[in-house]
Amino acid sequence: MLQGIGASQGYGIGKAVIIEDISLDYSAVKYTTAEEEKSRLNKAVEAFTAETREMAEGLKASAGEKEAEILEGHLTMLADPFMLSQMNDNIDGGAVAEAAVDTVCTMFYDMFAGVEDEMMRQRASDVKDIKDSLIRILLGVKSVDIATVPKGSILIAKDFTPSMTSQINKENVSAIVTEVGGVTSHSAILARAMGIPAALSVINVTQIVENGDMLIVDGFKGKVFTKPSDAEIAEYTGKQKAYLEEKEGLKVYFNKPTITKSGAKKKVYGNIGKAEDAQNVIQNGGEGIGLFRTEFLFMDRDREPTEEEQFEAYSTVAKAMDGKEVIIRTLDIGGDKAIDYLKIDKEENPFLGFRAIRYCLKNTELYKKQLRALLRAAYFGDIKIMLPLVTSLDEVKAAKALIDECAAELESEGLSFRMAPLGIMIETPSAALISDLLAKEVDFFSIGTNDLTGYTMAVDRGNANVSHLYDAFQPAVLRAIEMTIKNAKKAGIMVGMCGEAAADERLIPKLVEWGLDEFSVTPSSILQTRRNICECE
Repeated sequence: MLQGIGASQGYGIGKAVIIEDISLDYSAVKYTTAEEEKSRLNKAVEAFTAETREMAEGLKASAGEKEAEILEGHLTMLADPFMLSQMNDNIDGGAVAEAAVDTVCTMFYDMFAGVEDEMMRQRASDVKDIKDSLIRILLGVKSVDIATVPKGSILIAKDFTPSMTSQINKENVSAIVTEVGGVTSHSAILARAMGIPAALSVINVTQIVENGDMLIVDGFKGKVFTKPSDAEIAEYTGKQKAYLEEKEGLKVYFNKPTITKSGAKKKVYGNIGKAEDAQNVIQNGGEGIGLFRTEFLFMDRDREPTEEEQFEAYSTVAKAMDGKEVIIRTLDIGGDKAIDYLKIDKEENPFLGFRAIRYCLKNTELYKKQLRALLRAAYFGDIKIMLPLVTSLDEVKAAKALIDECAAELESEGLSFRMAPLGIMIETPSAALISDLLAKEVDFFSIGTNDLTGYTMAVDRGNANVSHLYDAFQPAVLRAIEMTIKNAKKAGIMVGMCGEAAADERLIPKLVEWGLDEFSVTPSSILQTRRNICECE
């Protein structure tokens, strides 16, 4: 039995199909002229664009529009004039088109791979996918044909890039196994969207498993059983049937009220990163949006979004949710979320430095544009404003003063707006410790367990040597959560949770017992979370 990371739930039983890496050796390519190399590069970019658009359309049908945006993001990235100009500069310096692509993409890859935020690190994988695809086109090498694998195939590869995953016929693929990747990698996201079980980071699986080997993949626990016995096949066939029946049974929780057995009413919301993601929450039966991460509006561009652009995004979500609650987190940048045009100085320890609310309160011109846009958008729906990384009362008071200033400006300008309720994220030990004081200043709390766990346990979750300590079930983290909930209850304010632990079936009974009001989770986890809450006393 091989052990990896369970990245997409379910059980897969079938025969191994090894997806071999294709050779992208361009050492034999000879430089012609700068004009000719640039022409080759431009033709490759055109071919890549057409190919990617076609794959994105196919992915919309097999996984959904949201997932197809992963591939569309490749087109946006390659359209960056800086990236293409750097490639052309390399060609002017005597590099063949393949080497120019390799050099520039590797530079971007290293930049993204060096940050600690998992979502940003995933961009490194996207850049590698772009690089490999362009070099493959330049060399005239055919891509790996995944679409024609037979029914019952378990695909084995070092990694599955989005372009590879988009070719999968989900009717024929029983599971996916890779040597790298984690739960937030695009291969995992796409596997979950297509309902294909996946075990990732299974070390040396491409060397251990052979084509045609019978396998069982446990997408819950990340286990891969090689050459299983008849008894094991029978056992997991039963588990597979029970899981599929359970999954079908979750449909009864679509738009069902979230009420515990004892009659306590709760709410299950969805987390989003872009305005269009609101549809994913609606389609999964979410009762609202518990976290809109606005930093993604500021990324993948060469200038900050205007007040009007932000207003359009926020009001679009408010209208889409049709009166349901929308909690929007103000700009959370710095740390590992680098945005070049904001020119944030590099720091020795960015996670303990100039980030999130600290940065915004020192850059009031930028911050006021966002606050004004939020107040204006609140006129069109039930928008609530949430401050990230709060550690002191002074930060909350300074933000409230800025909001009042923005409201006065909007009123004098004759623009429609609404004073939105103000809340904070409890994601630092200091905020948890003074949550009784903070509760007197705000309308609600939302516990961000991802950062709260990391800061409380002093753990870098990307460091394998200490990652075992990164667990919301650590007693210190549980005490911080319980303290926060109880202080919110005493003050009579709403308290929710928008970290990954909100969907943890081990933790949900405790959260219900302590009085958590709202659980905000990945949209695909909404029904499962609602069922788990409804089964609590």
